[in-house]
Amino acid sequence: MSYQDLKNCRMITAFITPFHEDGSINFEAIPPLIEHLLAHHTDGILLAGTTAESPTLTHDEELELFAAVQKVVNGRIPLIAGVGTNETRDSIEFVKEVDQFGGFAAGLAIVPYYNKPSQEGMYQHFKAIADASNLPIIIYNIPGRVVVEMTPETMLRLAEHPNIIGVKECTTLANMAYLIEHKPEEFLIYTGEDGDAFHAMNLGADGVISVASHTNGDEMHEMFQAIENNDIKRLRLSSANLSLKSMLSFLIRVQLQLKQS
Repeated sequence: MSYQDLKNCRMITAFITPFHEDGSINFEAIPPLIEHLLAHHTDGILLAGTTAESPTLTHDEELELFAAVQKVVNGRIPLIAGVGTNETRDSIEFVKEVDQFGGFAAGLAIVPYYNKPSQEGMYQHFKAIADASNLPIIIYNIPGRVVVEMTPETMLRLAEHPNIIGVKECTTLANMAYLIEHKPEEFLIYTGEDGDAFHAMNLGADGVISVASHTNGDEMHEMFQAIENNDIKRLRLSSANLSLKSMLSFLIRVQLQLKQS
């Protein structure tokens, strides 16, 4: 899979990692989960992101997860691997390993968390990762989790790097609009916020890296189709349906958690 395959993706699912009660990965649950996602319009899958609980996975578990998912997907959709940490050397070694592992269209690298780098520090961190291998890199800009925010100006500097192909942007719609207006033509912009998917797509984003697509893939797909076709009536209905289903899904999860507590 390549950049061109990613370019055609509108809905990339940030894959959850299924676990047994003892904390080990439930590999038996992976095939039916992937088939469910593919049946409900997932165009690509991100592995070992935050939704996958990557901070709780060991290095070997991540590689085992990669192999298990690749076996099931079998080239049907592009895969992205979570490869970044807040330590540049560690990120470089892992991105090299994932590149040699093969089977991925790109690696997702997060803005360094906890150590609060400057904008120049962020630039040098991502440049070093992108220089280290042939694996294309997508930047993950999420200040709500890492404290610091990469500015649009720094992002656009990195967008000029031939091996940095996109961003998962979780800041503001104003930042996203600025990036869309000023980015190189081939630079991919995804929102990482399901709640912003409607607005991001209308601004000209390439798609969403989604969690809600695990349960609401059909509604999200319908919304994207309505946007592409400028079908305002259908768009109102699909957006309202998605909002209602998301709210009901949330309430059901809360109810189950309360029963289990």
